[in-house]
Amino acid sequence: MSGNAIVSADELRKRAEDLVPLIESKAPLSEQNRSLDGEVVEALAEAGLFDMRRPERYGGHEVSAREMGEILSVISSADASAGWNTAVWAIGDWMAAAFPDHVQDEVFATPAARICVALSPTAVATEAEGGLVVNGRWHFVSGARHSHWQAIMAMAPAPDGSQWPVAALVPMSDLKIDDDWNTSGFAGTGSVNTVAENLFVPLERTLPMALVLQEQFASELNAASPVFRTPMIPTGAAGFIGVAIGMGRAALAEFRQSLPGRPIAFTDYTLQSAAPVTHFEIAEAALKLEEAEYYAWKMATVLDEKGTAGEAWTLEERMHNRGRLGRLVRLVAEAVDVLASASGGSSIKLSKPIQRIRRDMQAFSLHGLMHPNTNFELYGRSLCGLEPNTQYI
Repeated sequence: MSGNAIVSADELRKRAEDLVPLIESKAPLSEQNRSLDGEVVEALAEAGLFDMRRPERYGGHEVSAREMGEILSVISSADASAGWNTAVWAIGDWMAAAFPDHVQDEVFATPAARICVALSPTAVATEAEGGLVVNGRWHFVSGARHSHWQAIMAMAPAPDGSQWPVAALVPMSDLKIDDDWNTSGFAGTGSVNTVAENLFVPLERTLPMALVLQEQFASELNAASPVFRTPMIPTGAAGFIGVAIGMGRAALAEFRQSLPGRPIAFTDYTLQSAAPVTHFEIAEAALKLEEAEYYAWKMATVLDEKGTAGEAWTLEERMHNRGRLGRLVRLVAEAVDVLASASGGSSIKLSKPIQRIRRDMQAFSLHGLMHPNTNFELYGRSLCGLEPNTQYI
């Protein structure tokens, strides 16, 4: 298999399914080492699964949001950290595709180029001849150790003399890594800090975020592609829905697989499957996951349809989209909690996938973009006729 051959989404999904045993077997090791196992990274790269949002002219696949979500759900059902990092790298490709075409020539010269992303402008940039000098650090940079480039954010001088956030592409070799990634969930994502010290970035590799958030991209060759003319935040959100769905599916499958022959301790039930409480629990979890998939694929379908039609998003649609994201995250988290709680005392063993899924889902829910309450508040402001209280819509 070649990661540079353009293949169908169905074929990519099949390749992901073929890799599930390997990813599952390496998940405990990735968690222990706090970074994805190298064999998993290379297998995903060889399968072309890091090229889902790489432009076609560089051998990418430009799959739709719905197709990407389904593929990511397969990877995430085996290991959520692997699914999360694959989603991050897909978003990194999408962001790189917004830069000038000659910059993309440099970035995508590397086969299966992996671009990690930091959306918070926690660094400072000063003007220099021909570019910017950046100093600062970025937190929670998933997949940094296995990346070739990073899309960074920094506060830089704006034309009116104020400060505004600017995105830039920098080689990972220009950054330092500060590893403080010791977490209860998503440990395998290796979401370390990255640090820039007097880093010069050519002006051509920078883009004002004000333009990116308004879909004013610098690429000419990507302008006609439905994949690359969608808003950044709905695109990013759609990149992660498959991770949540995959975790939910994995939790339900694990519970059902462990159910036959299992009793309920200190009761007369020799079979947990015979207890009415189990029927309520599994039905509740399954229906929550079914509802979550409705919201997930609704988000993906709207993004795909608007991208194909070249239709602009209204402010209300953007805020509603965040509301849907919050709802699906809440539903999956609740379903996983129900299944984990019903899995019995032996499920806390580190050898049992359900305990890792539960911790990973908690970490997912706490992410600033995913947090249900943050998303509900934003959508609620729209319903109350108020303006958003964030630019990240």
